[in-house]
Amino acid sequence: MKIALFSDIHANQQALDAVWKDIKTIHPEEIYCLGDLVGYGPHPNEVVQFVRTNNVPTLMGNYDKGVGFDLGDCGCVYQHPADIALGNLSLKWAREHTSPQNKTFLRNLPMTIEAKHAGKRLLFVHGSPRAINEYMFADRPEATFARIAKAANCDLLLFGHTHMHYKKQVGGTLFVNTGSVGKPKDGDPRAGYVMLTLGTGTIDVEFRRVDYDVAKTAHAVRASGLPHDFAIGLETGGVPHLPA
Repeated sequence: MKIALFSDIHANQQALDAVWKDIKTIHPEEIYCLGDLVGYGPHPNEVVQFVRTNNVPTLMGNYDKGVGFDLGDCGCVYQHPADIALGNLSLKWAREHTSPQNKTFLRNLPMTIEAKHAGKRLLFVHGSPRAINEYMFADRPEATFARIAKAANCDLLLFGHTHMHYKKQVGGTLFVNTGSVGKPKDGDPRAGYVMLTLGTGTIDVEFRRVDYDVAKTAHAVRASGLPHDFAIGLETGGVPHLPA
């Protein structure tokens, strides 16, 4: 069974279109979005409407929560003053440019999704099972992963939020981070997602990268009134000190 997983689109319609086209060449049985449809990018309504139109099971990301509920904080846990200022500008722009109907959609997204395939228990979250905005970076202590695995009680834990893909086996739980469709942070500007193949006793995780018109999106960011830092981030595949 093939399952496509993507997250952290961040209002980047061109990247989403490219990923969707690639997904459709593989014909997975199921497709899931693990959240953060909005923020940073210039196309919040287009991205939300795309997910709605295509009936993609979608989780609430921390940015979806901030925009959907018109909060003053995106839950990004910024540390540097410059990042805080940029984050505030991004959140304000996204709140002002996301339609009331799409905010209602974001407010009603679930925090988790559970599924069972090929005898495996799957748990989908945005950040972690413990918090929507917890960063499960690959280099966190093994004991942290073990505690999370025990609480999650699943065979596969599927998540995003860090914008950097990886897989890690801890005990009986396989952790899979989907990377990011619209705002990668690993130095590769291409859109990223995961194709998961489950068989009897087998699990294959493929991290796929897809070219898209980065220049077009970067131009749209600069023309939108968003900070130009976000356009540079798209062009370079990630700028330091800009967490999601």
